[in-house]
Amino acid sequence: MSTTHNNPELWGRNQLFDYLVDAGQRTILFWDTMRQRGNQFTEHMSHDKPHVLEYEFDLILDGRSLSEPVNYGLVKIKPPKGVTIDERKRPFVVVDPRAGHGPGIGGFKADSEIGVAMAAGHPVYFVGFTPVPEQGQTIERIMQAEARFLEHVIQLHPQAEGKPVIIGNCQAGWAMMMLAATRPDLCGPIIVAGSPLSYWAGVRGKNPMRYTGGMLGGSWLTALTSDMGNGQFDGAWLVFNFEGMNPANTLWSKQYNLYAKVDTEVDRYLGFERWWGGHSILTGDEIQDIVDKLFVGNKLSTGQIVTSDGLRIDLRNIREPIICFCSKGDNITPPQQALGWILDLYDSVEDIRASGQTIVYAVHEKTGHLGIFVSGSVAKKEHREFASNIDFIDCLPPGLYEAVMQKASEDAPNVDLVTGDYISRFESRTLDDIRALGGNSPDDERAFAAVARLSEITHGLYRTTAQPLVRALATEQSAEWLRRTHPARMIYEFFSDENPLMRPLPPAAEWVADHRQPVAADNIFLQWQTIFSECLVQSLNAFRDWRDMTQEQMFFAFYSQPWLQALLGLRASEEPPRKNPGAEPDHLALVELQKEALVAKMDQGGSREAVLRGLAYVRLAEGAVDERGFAMIRRIREQHEPDLTLAEFKENFREQFFMVLLDERRALATIPHLLAGHQNEGPELFARIESVVTAAGQLGDEGQRRLKEIEKLFIPKKTGAPKKKSAPQKKPLKA
Repeated sequence: MSTTHNNPELWGRNQLFDYLVDAGQRTILFWDTMRQRGNQFTEHMSHDKPHVLEYEFDLILDGRSLSEPVNYGLVKIKPPKGVTIDERKRPFVVVDPRAGHGPGIGGFKADSEIGVAMAAGHPVYFVGFTPVPEQGQTIERIMQAEARFLEHVIQLHPQAEGKPVIIGNCQAGWAMMMLAATRPDLCGPIIVAGSPLSYWAGVRGKNPMRYTGGMLGGSWLTALTSDMGNGQFDGAWLVFNFEGMNPANTLWSKQYNLYAKVDTEVDRYLGFERWWGGHSILTGDEIQDIVDKLFVGNKLSTGQIVTSDGLRIDLRNIREPIICFCSKGDNITPPQQALGWILDLYDSVEDIRASGQTIVYAVHEKTGHLGIFVSGSVAKKEHREFASNIDFIDCLPPGLYEAVMQKASEDAPNVDLVTGDYISRFESRTLDDIRALGGNSPDDERAFAAVARLSEITHGLYRTTAQPLVRALATEQSAEWLRRTHPARMIYEFFSDENPLMRPLPPAAEWVADHRQPVAADNIFLQWQTIFSECLVQSLNAFRDWRDMTQEQMFFAFYSQPWLQALLGLRASEEPPRKNPGAEPDHLALVELQKEALVAKMDQGGSREAVLRGLAYVRLAEGAVDERGFAMIRRIREQHEPDLTLAEFKENFREQFFMVLLDERRALATIPHLLAGHQNEGPELFARIESVVTAAGQLGDEGQRRLKEIEKLFIPKKTGAPKKKSAPQKKPLKA
């Protein structure tokens, strides 16, 4: 050994020899993995219902058998060994996105949205789809089928405390929001993860995908692609667009990571590629509606979409809590697109409360788009906290909140009330907190509005001129040939066993596995390999940044031209291109009636209403609540009012909360009236309030002042003549 180190030339030769042996072996193992990937793709797509769910399930409803068939289906997930399901808990329904890939991403791993919901004891259902849509399938028809699925789930769980919780990932998120706006009676809390709802939103220097429609001249190319596909749109094109956003990962990093760690990365790589390569198809009507009304038109968040039967889709109609989960590291659905709909619909938090809506949002700092659904760390934290605290979220009074999750320490107050590794805290926010994330200027909005107008023109010209000819020439055979030769599919099939050049790989890979000689980590040539890879990634990232910057500059340079905007029919720059839908007169009248009814009911009720009113009054000063307070409420409810349902508690608490908001002084002044006949219970009732509001720790100054004010109402001082020790008192004095 010493001789080798004393002879640099011999040492260098050994280092080179070791590296070349290792690199050659890794090369054989890498290409054999590519061969396995190709075979896996062929086998996976040969199934009628390919998916990547890691759980067993039973088919409950097949959408293909409905009167208006769709390629969607409802299944019930079977819990794995060691997991106990409480059928009395509200069910979870996980809806997978249909955005080019196949179904199953919500249950791709044990640590997943499905896994954490079952771990919390909830029954779990999954809505997936087959690769090929049914004839004549539309977005509205899918909404009707999903409504039928939810109706069936509700029927299967009549004893559940609340309606089903819906998790919609990416595309499924906006689809379920549309369903909840038209059928609010079917939906419980809705968790939309990485789901775009305001499609023009973003910040300059980032989010380049929002410029795609403008750079292509509108949605005419979507129509052309569907017509060439004989009425079907190949989802592989959507996957192709996603891959183009990060050329360094697509062209190099993903494959290099497998090559560099081929001894440990094969299973993980093949597992992910099984989902990534499972492309699905949409009908031409579906994709055209999505592009025209959502991506380019951005009509959802301002209530401009109207169904075929004349029903306007207004997201303010959603009655149950909405949980928006997004990430700053997501370049497909940035926080501005996930949360911008709130600014489109509301002028203030008071407007949100007047609509009776509860909105909770959580912003991850760095995970990417797929990490929101796939990352095990995200599942163990955010999704687990949402699942374990879903009843708590359901009972939050209307308003805007941010979910803040902190690691639970052993010395935290009442740590026994915490259900997981984190303490979930919901802090009140205003619309300025959403604006602080960044967004469009009025001039930016006008540029995107110009794209929408131009898209209508170019699409109309295509339909009038070229579409009849393209449809006449397209056949099912030509469409199938285009799909088979798509680069996103060819890259899989080319390296499968169907290619004779790949046949020598299996025995070679087997021999290498038996004689594997990995190189030492400090090998100088291995270090040079790493440096080369890093330099290549930096170069590709520099190209991506230059491309995105150029595209952004070209977009605004063209679509911000006043003459173009005027030519497209946009009015003076003082007027916003998209107007807030405004409040409906009927809704305003209803709100006023509800206010009058609440004011009239302030002196009605008993000790329960008094306690809830006291809780609302104290907690308003804190501006935040956490799960320990709700856990304490649950304990008190189970001990003193076991027959009180969650829905009844939610309704009672919301009423008392609004009473405090409407007229704080009168709401407090009527508490003694509510306690009439319960004076002896005053200390105990106040102790309940104190245990709940201090479950998370000591109150702030204003909270303590309010708590003392409530104490005086529940435990008033005795009045009357002072007692004499020598004279026995015949009758106790009343308050």
